[in-house]
Amino acid sequence: MMDKSYILKHNILEQYLLGELSHADEQKIEKLVLQDSDLKEHLHTLESNFESMALENAIAPPEKVKDFLMKAVRGSKISENPVPKNNSLKVYLSIAATIAVLFMITSLYILKQLSDTRNQLQLVDTENAVLNKNIEDLNTNVEQTSKLLALLKSPETEQYILKGNELAPDAKVISYVNHKEKSIIVNAKDLPKLDENHDYQMWADVEGVMIDMGVIAKESELLAMNYIDKAASLNITIEPAGGNDHPTVSRLVTNVYLR
Repeated sequence: MMDKSYILKHNILEQYLLGELSHADEQKIEKLVLQDSDLKEHLHTLESNFESMALENAIAPPEKVKDFLMKAVRGSKISENPVPKNNSLKVYLSIAATIAVLFMITSLYILKQLSDTRNQLQLVDTENAVLNKNIEDLNTNVEQTSKLLALLKSPETEQYILKGNELAPDAKVISYVNHKEKSIIVNAKDLPKLDENHDYQMWADVEGVMIDMGVIAKESELLAMNYIDKAASLNITIEPAGGNDHPTVSRLVTNVYLR
């Protein structure tokens, strides 16, 4: 039953304005609107809303499209037949609704492009951060290498060779000690490889007490160790991975006395 309640509940007036009803239903709606002031007022309100939406979302056509349309209009014959007001309004509103849909699609496309651009910028920022970190690390390594080379060339630096014992007969470590700069560097490339569960650790003997100088990092050649004042000797043992708080004397592989 097509009555006011049904029309309002099922958005029939909106369908009428958008031209989605059959010709028979359109005639019913037009008849009811003429008879019911509430429906008539509601229809006028919808017309105003649709018109406002069309105007607010209007998109200026590209110049090429505009020129093409103007040429097409000039070359066509304009009909002199009057068009009923309601049908003209419905056509206009249908065009307005189409423009609004196109505007929405265009907006979604632009938002998608903006999102993609934002993601690309974030990726660039991340890559720049990684690059800056690599440059910073490189600068740090260059600075450290420069300090190591300066220490090795210093006339104040003394060289000591630690040769392996029966536990590691092929072991050989060269240490560079500078008491003035309180620095010590070791070249441990000739230490035999250890499994992942063990590390080499260096110790300084100070009045009979072994003091930790640090773990010798695997796969390293030149590296700085902790300088210990008044050390009488340098000692290297095999310890559990990560180092130990006291030396395992039975696993001493090499040592040297300082002058």
